[in-house]
Amino acid sequence: MDIAVFFAEYGELFFDATIATLVMTVASTFFAYIIGLPVGIAFHVTAPNGLHPMRVLNTVLGWIINIGRSIPFIILLVALIPFTRLLVGTSLGVAGAIVPLTICAAPFVARIVEQSLTECDPSLIEAAKAFGSSNVQIIVKVVLRETLPSLIRGLAITFINLFSYSAMAGAVGAGGLGDVAIRYGYQRFMPDVMLFSIILCVVLVIIFQTLGDWLARKVDHRRRA
Repeated sequence: MDIAVFFAEYGELFFDATIATLVMTVASTFFAYIIGLPVGIAFHVTAPNGLHPMRVLNTVLGWIINIGRSIPFIILLVALIPFTRLLVGTSLGVAGAIVPLTICAAPFVARIVEQSLTECDPSLIEAAKAFGSSNVQIIVKVVLRETLPSLIRGLAITFINLFSYSAMAGAVGAGGLGDVAIRYGYQRFMPDVMLFSIILCVVLVIIFQTLGDWLARKVDHRRRA
């Protein structure tokens, strides 16, 4: 098929699908960090060698994170349909996909945050303690600041994972590029639509990853020291 004819026929379809995918991904990433960031910080702080060790709470958080990460997304997507309908009134479309995407990503975010925070130089924490800083001040002004590049890279990884999951959600009526690839590329035997969907997804992922790497380097003061 001629490229001009292809875009004239499917250009609007791909534009709308791309916007839907980006909305799903951005919104679910945002809500996942609203949940996962404090959980990851709490998990780090309450570790045996953390700022405020709490064995029971740390164990409970560890179990929640590990169980949440172990459930395959497609199973979670179907299992959460009643809860999604209760929360947003529908299990279809963009709104219906954001809920399972968020719940799926939150434990992943918590683990990424916890691993990023462990990269902070212990000597900086000890110095902050020597100056009389509280645990909250140490977390906000030392640990989060020092590990910001790693946190940004983790954000990019989370975004890309949710981008791929949003395509999977298209299989159950969530819309987006996954829905276009399945309904047109697979079910209607249109290989050109399928191929362009794949190419578009690859290009977007490369853009997101490149942007994340650039931003992480930009805020990494250690490289300029």
